[in-house]
Amino acid sequence: MTKLQVIIGSTRPDRAADLVAPWVVRTAEGHGAFAVETLDLRDWPLPIFAENRQTLGDPADPTYSVEIVRAWNHRIAEADAYLFITPEYNHSVPGVLKNAIDSVFASFAFRNKPAAFVGYSGGIAAGARAVEHLAQISIEAEMVPLRNTVLIPLVQSAFDEAGEPRNPMTAAALQIVLEDLAWWSAVCQRARAEGQLPPGMMRMMVATAGPK
Repeated sequence: MTKLQVIIGSTRPDRAADLVAPWVVRTAEGHGAFAVETLDLRDWPLPIFAENRQTLGDPADPTYSVEIVRAWNHRIAEADAYLFITPEYNHSVPGVLKNAIDSVFASFAFRNKPAAFVGYSGGIAAGARAVEHLAQISIEAEMVPLRNTVLIPLVQSAFDEAGEPRNPMTAAALQIVLEDLAWWSAVCQRARAEGQLPPGMMRMMVATAGPK
């Protein structure tokens, strides 16, 4: 079964993610295609990214600067697909979420795996600008970002007493996202099993190294 990690990208004490995440996780678990794991960045107090070649240790099994960064890389590597939940901060994603993605360094643990996004905000923008930035960030991490997404405006009033979205289009959007993740996960798993190209940066290093 496809392992889907739902990554909660806000750590604020009064975050609206606590309205969104339970519904997302519950719906993903009910879909039937996934073994769902929730990764709450509150539980992963990663240091501000400062890794480099010196902190990696053995490139084949990096130690990193601190153990939690190593554990984070190993945990991310276990998944076949990712569903990010993000608010919008100043036209973009929270710094803690960007830092968590940056911290997957040298392991290429996100590589060639699909990623989808749930964005929300307290206003009418619905996290759309954060999702746009997150898609660009995920490309650089060599994920496969998907086109369809879930955008939730006016998040504080978006859910009823049972924790379900009031707008039926929101529920439909998540079902579409989960269908896409299931399909792309299967495609990418087969492709990875058949063999992967080395990361582009490594091929560039070889191409520009010159004759030996």
